[in-house]
Amino acid sequence: MTGSHVKRWLLPIVLAGVMLATGGFVAMTDTDLYLKIDRGITLFGRVYKEIAANYVDEVDPEKFMEAGIDGMLGTLDPYTVYISKEEGDEVDLLTNGKYGGIGVTIGLRDGALKVINVMDGYSAQRQGIVPGDVLLEVDGVPVTNKKADDVRNLTRGEPGTEVRVGIHREGQEQPLNFTLVREEIQLHNVTYAEYVSPGFGYVKLERFSRRAGEEVRQAVQGFKVKGELKGLVLDLRGNPGGLLDAAVEVAGKFLPKGSLVVSTRGRGSENERKYFSSDEPVVPPVPVVVLTDRGSASASEIVAGALQDLDRAVVLGTRTFGKGLVQTILPLSYGAQLKITTARYYTPSGRCIQEIDYQHRDKNGIFAVTPDSLRRQFKTTHGRMVYERGGITPDSVVNDTDEGPMVRELVRRGLFFKFANVYMKDHKASQFASVDARILDEFRTFLAGERFDFAEDSEAKVKDLRKLAEQSHYSRDVLADLDVMASAITREKQRAFDRYGDHITAELNQELASRYRGEKGRIEASLHVDPQLAAGVALLRDRVVYQQKLED
Repeated sequence: MTGSHVKRWLLPIVLAGVMLATGGFVAMTDTDLYLKIDRGITLFGRVYKEIAANYVDEVDPEKFMEAGIDGMLGTLDPYTVYISKEEGDEVDLLTNGKYGGIGVTIGLRDGALKVINVMDGYSAQRQGIVPGDVLLEVDGVPVTNKKADDVRNLTRGEPGTEVRVGIHREGQEQPLNFTLVREEIQLHNVTYAEYVSPGFGYVKLERFSRRAGEEVRQAVQGFKVKGELKGLVLDLRGNPGGLLDAAVEVAGKFLPKGSLVVSTRGRGSENERKYFSSDEPVVPPVPVVVLTDRGSASASEIVAGALQDLDRAVVLGTRTFGKGLVQTILPLSYGAQLKITTARYYTPSGRCIQEIDYQHRDKNGIFAVTPDSLRRQFKTTHGRMVYERGGITPDSVVNDTDEGPMVRELVRRGLFFKFANVYMKDHKASQFASVDARILDEFRTFLAGERFDFAEDSEAKVKDLRKLAEQSHYSRDVLADLDVMASAITREKQRAFDRYGDHITAELNQELASRYRGEKGRIEASLHVDPQLAAGVALLRDRVVYQQKLED
């Protein structure tokens, strides 16, 4: 996001470049534009007043107005939104990475609102709330049928105030009641920073609020204290972004002072602004690998794009999301705010990585996307080819492993999560180090009790093939062969637990580690089975191949 300088762009709305096609091209004057705006406001106000006052059924004026605003903004990109006063906490969370709450993550699991995660050091953890607890009521308000967002709003509030929470816990007949104190919850940008191999550090950056750059600096300083830093992996996978200024600051921790990190261009060429790194880098001149995936967006793409364009790092993983738009939050009346797209951003080589063109749709109403064949080429500092649109394409493509249909269904139904609740009830913390054969047997028994089933991909395809064969009047011999194949798939499905054993073990390790060692334990467990991280560390070790990636 840009700073307050953007507000002056919005005063005249900068409309000198707008053109009308009337036989030739005729520029729309400011007078014409403001006349249209005035007419629009008058018409909108009249419709609003008439409906609110005279519609056959009673209309809530506030909700009706918000619906009108949402309808207008719905014709633009999805990032330009109206923020009511009640939703203001989300803005503070986005910009400052903090809010008033009790330190839990709430979500829907197995048809109930449950505690998904408990943050270390806050009221919920200190009072003994654990993942898997089912929320029944908050301050006397039943929440069983409420949405997760509504329940989060009930638990959040002014730090220092109390909130009473009623929960149901696995193995407990009676509900448990807790009186918790809301605190200022500070979400960390860097959620993990450790050596994953001698000399090679790993930093997981999950968001870009105001302290992102400082937390990266602290992480790097921590590596230096523990030993010589020979290479660094910066993990931006799943990071949806945040503040533009924070992205510039993070990139500056790797780049020489005065390096161009990103530029933004608003409505009209005179509204271009360039952002440079302002401090000396804290990361020594060692190899750097940046991990990305389709969940890496916005500020993550600014950092990945800058380090790629300036040949400071090798980007590894899969293509990023492709969000090249900049938003500014403007205050409105009555505590409301408007988040508005005010510019596009461009990486140091000059490319805009925005994938979707929200101003153009096809005949089916689908937004336009630039095909790969039409993406323009740009060059990095070393002359490597990079491309606009469609996000950041990695220098080294490494796909994550496909866990398979059985594991996907187990995750979808929340059965790893549910089993961890049962296991934690029956076992002491000292009894879990990692998943072994005994725990796998317990999980197999648990799935039998849940009557778990799933569909193999090949199972559906053979059914479709047999149906097509019948419609095409194939011989009985062909149909019999298809039946034999279906039987073979059924037998193979019966040993699916063993076939997917490694993935099941990995998921269980992460879920159980989060119960006994918190979020840090979950991350550590995931790193042991992370093919992209393994490829990144291997690349850091091989200086010859690493250098080739930066020169090819």
